[in-house]
Amino acid sequence: MAKKNKSRQKKFDTRIDFTPMVDMNMLLITFFMLCTTMLKSQTLDLVLPTNEKVDKEEETKIKESDAITFILDGNVTTDKNGQQTSTDSKIYFYEGQPDMENFTLNDIKFGKEKDAIRDMLQKRNKELLVEINKLKAQWKKGEINDSIYNARVIVAREKQAADINAKRPIIIIKPTANACYADVVRMLDEMQINEISTYQIESLNKQDSTLYEHKVGHALGAK
Repeated sequence: MAKKNKSRQKKFDTRIDFTPMVDMNMLLITFFMLCTTMLKSQTLDLVLPTNEKVDKEEETKIKESDAITFILDGNVTTDKNGQQTSTDSKIYFYEGQPDMENFTLNDIKFGKEKDAIRDMLQKRNKELLVEINKLKAQWKKGEINDSIYNARVIVAREKQAADINAKRPIIIIKPTANACYADVVRMLDEMQINEISTYQIESLNKQDSTLYEHKVGHALGAK
């Protein structure tokens, strides 16, 4: 019998050339390295204490002279639905420690006119505002960009905070139970506008209540 020829499948060696792939990877790596923005190291600026020696008594006097206390008041009215609103806003203030001998409590109001709250704060924080206004003028003219402007403003604020002889007002806001919420928000806006870095909201103490009573003619909370 004749032998049948068995069909044999030819085997081929498979070889893939990765040279183009390597070239493409190198091109991609080069592309991303050139187009990627490198992260800048974030550092924390520390304001070190000054070497100048200041007596505690002198330091207390400086803080008292910089302090301004604002008392926000108004009249609360109730409509037919029982909704209470505060109207007829009144703002009083005293500087430094309260004067319990003469019961001094001065009137003041919001606004840009002379002797208003903004005028008072701008005079108290004049040194810092003058420097920041110069930076704003340079920024508007395009002489400095946003990042440089913000960095220099921070430096100016830190410089004022580190200088014990610099004038920096310390504002204390004390709303009564009849104070209008909008007045509290407006006071906080004035802090931002006038670059006041040190301020806080507190309740009236006994001395404040006494000054208030002598000013308006009735006890706190009484109609």
